[in-house]
Amino acid sequence: MSSSSASELTPDLAAKFARLALGHVTKPYPYKLDHVMAGDEDVLPPRLLHPIFHGSFDWHSCVHGYWLLARLLRRFPDMAPAAEIRALFDASLTPDKAAGELAYLARPTSRGFERPYGWAWLLMLGAELERHEPAWGRNLRPLAQAFADRFKAFLPLATYPIRTGAHGNTAFALSLASDYAARVGDHELARLIAVTARGWYLADAGAPAWEPSGDDFLSATLVEAECLRRILPAADFRVWFARFLPEAAQRRPATLFTPPTVSDRTDGKIAHLDGLCLSRAWCWRSISGSLDAADPVRAVALAAADQHLSAGLAHVAGDYMGEHWLATFALLALEAGRPAGG
Repeated sequence: MSSSSASELTPDLAAKFARLALGHVTKPYPYKLDHVMAGDEDVLPPRLLHPIFHGSFDWHSCVHGYWLLARLLRRFPDMAPAAEIRALFDASLTPDKAAGELAYLARPTSRGFERPYGWAWLLMLGAELERHEPAWGRNLRPLAQAFADRFKAFLPLATYPIRTGAHGNTAFALSLASDYAARVGDHELARLIAVTARGWYLADAGAPAWEPSGDDFLSATLVEAECLRRILPAADFRVWFARFLPEAAQRRPATLFTPPTVSDRTDGKIAHLDGLCLSRAWCWRSISGSLDAADPVRAVALAAADQHLSAGLAHVAGDYMGEHWLATFALLALEAGRPAGG
C-alpha cells in the first residue's frame, strides 16, 4: 500500500482501509470453515451457517472486518465509504441474522468454535457497535453476551495459557476481552480476566522471545506484555516489564526488534508474518506509553514500532491471503496510544 511511510491514521488511509474491508466482508468464497458436522444436515454453505459473518475467508476475519468498519465510521463519519458502511450494517446487523449466528453457537458441536480469538473479536465488535446507531449494538448484544458467557465458563477451566503466535493465543484474547468488559461494565468478566492473567503471566521473567515461528501473526512475547499492561496498575506493570525483558534497552532479544522475512504473500500462513509486523508495532507503541519518560526502553520501543509499522503497512493490500485481514491489525497499530473509546 502506498501509505507505507504513514505513522498516523489519516482520513485518506481510513477510507482505503474501509474500501478493503467492504470488498471482502460479503465476499462468499473462498471461505475456510471452522465447522464440526454431526450429520448430513450440517453440510451447508457458509451463508446459511453464518447469516452475518460469511465473508472475508473465515468467520473471525469477517467479524474483525466489521469491527474495522465500525471503528472507522465512528472516527471518520464523513469519509467517502461511510454511506456504504451504514447500508451494510442496516442490512446485516439485524435481529434475525444475529439469531442465526446464535443458533449456530448453540449447537453441541460448537463448544470450541473460534475459541478464543473469534470470541474476543466478537466482543470488540459488540462493544464498538454500542457507540453507534442504537439498533446495531442492540441487535448484536445477545451474541456478544453469549461470547462473554463463554469466557466466564472457560477461563476457570483453563489451567494453562496458550502461548502460540497465532489464533489460540490467550493473552491476545484477554486483552481484547478486557476492552469489552470495561466498555460495557461487565465487572464479573473484568475480574475474571484480571485474576486469570495474573495467574498465567505475573511470574514470567527473562522472556527468551523464541519467535517468530513460520506462521505467527502475534508476538507471543509482546502480546503477553500488552495483556498485563491493561491489567496491572502502571507502576506495577513497569516493575514487571523490567523483569520480563531486562535487556530491552539494548534491543535484546534481537528478534523482537527485527521485522520478519515474508517469502510468499500468496501463502496464507506465511503471509501471517506481515501481521506480526503490525501486531508488534501495536504492542510496542502501547507499551511505550506506559513506561517512564526517562526509561531508555521507551525510545527503543517507539523506534521498533515505527520500523515494524512501515514494514507491515507496505503489504496490507495486494494478495487476498493478507488483504482479507491485515488492515485490522494496521488499525490497531495506528490507533495504539489512543483511549480505548477514542
